[in-house]
Amino acid sequence: MFARQFFSGQPVSAGGGWLSGLGGTRSEAGPVVTPESALALTSLQACVTILAESVAQLPVELFRRKGEGKREPARDHKLYRLIAWEPNEWQTPFEYREQKQLKVGLQGNSYSKIIRASDGTPEALHPIDGIVTVYKGSDLRPYYSIDGGELLPQRMIHHVRWTGLNNYVGLSPVMLHANTIGHVQAIQQYAGKSFLNGTALSGVIERPRESGAIKDQGVIDRLVEQWTQRYGGSTNAKKVAMLQEGMTFKPLSMTNVDAELIPALKLGSLEIARIYKMPPHMIGELDKATFSNIEHQGIQFVIYTLLPWIKRHEQAMMRDLLLPSERADYYIEFNVSGLLRGDQKSRYEAYAVARNWGWLSVNDIRRLENLPPVAGGDVYLQPLNMVDAANPQAGTPAQVLPPPDTKAKPEQVKEIERILA
Repeated sequence: MFARQFFSGQPVSAGGGWLSGLGGTRSEAGPVVTPESALALTSLQACVTILAESVAQLPVELFRRKGEGKREPARDHKLYRLIAWEPNEWQTPFEYREQKQLKVGLQGNSYSKIIRASDGTPEALHPIDGIVTVYKGSDLRPYYSIDGGELLPQRMIHHVRWTGLNNYVGLSPVMLHANTIGHVQAIQQYAGKSFLNGTALSGVIERPRESGAIKDQGVIDRLVEQWTQRYGGSTNAKKVAMLQEGMTFKPLSMTNVDAELIPALKLGSLEIARIYKMPPHMIGELDKATFSNIEHQGIQFVIYTLLPWIKRHEQAMMRDLLLPSERADYYIEFNVSGLLRGDQKSRYEAYAVARNWGWLSVNDIRRLENLPPVAGGDVYLQPLNMVDAANPQAGTPAQVLPPPDTKAKPEQVKEIERILA
């Protein structure tokens, strides 16, 4: 029943199939890269946790289509509770979605076992932490084996995957870019070893070769200690020293390798941010960030970085959790409108345009600002000089024509004459 095809880069196993991308690989720089070791890098940890927390904090609802572009929250559906309030017995919705996105961001795949009721409706989602092998059946559907156990059909597994080459298993971003991540790990290891085993001197006191060596270590220690007490530290800056017997003080500068260490670490952070399409300012790299472009970069983060991940979750949930007979009437959606809002002044100006031109009501605006509705707030305005293009005669003369001329008052005539004079 199963085609013996294997996930690229994984060894042939007894039963065949694609492995889920766990494990590690040695990078060209030397360090062994695993999802756990990669997570220890602050820049990578910032990327994956920002994505995970952003996905987890968004409101997600099950909607029912009502025709003519209308919809309503399907709170009476059994699936609504699982999506919005209780994915399982021990996790909150935030915790479950955060862990799901974290696994996809590190391993390329996230698996959950679907616990179904007698009518087929999902009752709970249990995250799978073991090794999952994905098989391709003769019906082209995926089948799953957890830790070498029995095969489970697609209807029993909720699978969210990143982009891949075989359409069944997502690639692991960490394993795909192991050399880049290993390079950053090697730089950090070098810096740690330098602090552990290296010496960092501000300078040395030299004596001429003609002078005999000081053989008493106690004399040397007292000389260095007195020098440090008298001339060391910021409180002793700019003092004048006098050295005898031809001694000189030689300051030491940073080596070229050490001087390039900080730029190399910064470049590595930018490379990791590029893997996840993360704007640099969101992981603390503010070199080229300005007050005027931060807001636009935030909107670009939502559109180009976060939305593709959200679509993966939405469509995987609709595929795995909705019954085939329900997909025409129901759909699942994350609400990202709050992340796309600009500053308060820009939002209010946009609301004013939408209100005056009639496509938002007062209550629509209040709903977007998370405010309760008000009485009479569902009225939509229409400009007086606008008429129906399909029925130009629909407007009344009072709406379309200018008001009739009226006779000017004497004081108005005098004011006009004064202005003309």
